Amino acid sequence: MAESAQPQVAAQPGGSGRSNVLTSYDPRTGETVGNYAVMGAGEINRTVRAGRAAEKWWAELGFSGRKRWLLDWKRDIARRAGELVEILSEETGKPEADAAIEVMLAVENLDWAARNAARALGRHKLGSTWLTRNQQASVGYLPLGVIGVLGPWNNPVFTPMGSIAYAMAAGNTVVFKPHELTTGVGVWLADSWARLAPNQPVLQVVTGDHATGNALCRAKVDKIAYAGSDAGAREVIALCTQTMTPVVVERSGKGSMVVHVDAKLDDAAEAAVFGAMANAGQNATGIQRAYVAESVYEPFLELVVAQAAKLRPGADKRASYGPMILESQVEVVRRQIRDALARGGRAVVGGLDSIREPYIEPVVLAEVPEESLAITGEGIGPVLVVNKVTSMEDAAQRINAVGNDVAVSVFTRDVHEIETFAEHLRVGVVTINSSTAYAGIPALPFGGVGEYGQGHSHGDQGLREFSHTLAIARKRYKAPVNLSTFDRHPRHLRLAKTIFRIRHGRRT
Repeated sequence: MAESAQPQVAAQPGGSGRSNVLTSYDPRTGETVGNYAVMGAGEINRTVRAGRAAEKWWAELGFSGRKRWLLDWKRDIARRAGELVEILSEETGKPEADAAIEVMLAVENLDWAARNAARALGRHKLGSTWLTRNQQASVGYLPLGVIGVLGPWNNPVFTPMGSIAYAMAAGNTVVFKPHELTTGVGVWLADSWARLAPNQPVLQVVTGDHATGNALCRAKVDKIAYAGSDAGAREVIALCTQTMTPVVVERSGKGSMVVHVDAKLDDAAEAAVFGAMANAGQNATGIQRAYVAESVYEPFLELVVAQAAKLRPGADKRASYGPMILESQVEVVRRQIRDALARGGRAVVGGLDSIREPYIEPVVLAEVPEESLAITGEGIGPVLVVNKVTSMEDAAQRINAVGNDVAVSVFTRDVHEIETFAEHLRVGVVTINSSTAYAGIPALPFGGVGEYGQGHSHGDQGLREFSHTLAIARKRYKAPVNLSTFDRHPRHLRLAKTIFRIRHGRRT
């Protein structure tokens, strides 16, 4: 189990004094993965202009034309998936199986977006009222133009594809800036499109560091899609405000689980451990904390302890998960564990000695006060908090008080009452008797509430995020009761008032 001997990303200075080469490293071994240019504002602007040049061709293909191109691209990615899986594993340290699953989920989203864009965005008729029967109304959705996508480091294929595929299917061109830790996967995706359409830069990649991402925000694209940390989200929003560029934001962090008194505890414990520990706890669709009914708390905790204790991080094929991808995140996890223990929580699996950089062995904390950083902070790392609650209402209040959940998983056999319970939660997604599986449903919109995020990815809402609405109303014939004129006949107004009273003044 070799530790990284150097930073995962290093920038080499150029003659101008500014770093112009980005070198990425395998977090498991410290070996070099690749070298990439650090692109400046001038290069970013030229890339955006190239996207503008391709925009007209791509939009005019229409839904059916774009569908053919996107499905061809999907097939190329699928045939070469082994290459992408290898790069993904090298840049993140993920086990091959985890990397393969991420690529498969990303391709499923590309396929769904290509096949469903026409249905979700195509022009369709709208109904009218008795006052406007002579009007024919319709609504459709048109592309915005050039979309900037800022990718994360934790799921660098699946997460940005939730914006890239949907933006392209809606008729936009895309400029993708992958995270500096995972630049290679972004370059691979852009190259795969370039093989298919070398003269049409519908998807382009820009490489570089933090400043490169900021330059993309300032490049006056038509929308920015960002996924990453809370601090990064606030910075992107502030930068885009300067140019009035709209933003779709997916902040990092994880969700919660609620275990009701009648839950199948084996299933709930399995889902909690997988949701908390998979990808070293670096999944935005995962589980940060479980709120468990008092009467089943101890047996649930015993099951969680037994399952978590069997897991082992590492670099070999039999490892349960890989290293922490972002080096600085190790200290964040250490700080959260230390704070939870200092406030009276107890470690039932692992603890501070579980941190052996770049790996963190499973940590399960019990009875952690709600004000602890392990609960209020962004939950990135293989740490699960298990707390007891007195009721479902108690669980809902605790979840809403923290307000940083991506999703909530509820385990119960009484599924009929869950929809009512779900409506009391300030989250965008609620799942029943499963945890992370919802991420594999492309039609399911994924988005947060309040400070968690702005906008949606996936599903019809994800397609419409990258479109603007065009409503059209057409007069078909002269209205028998015409009120839209200064020369309206008094008889028309009397008739309209009578019909109005009949329609809306009577109890039905």
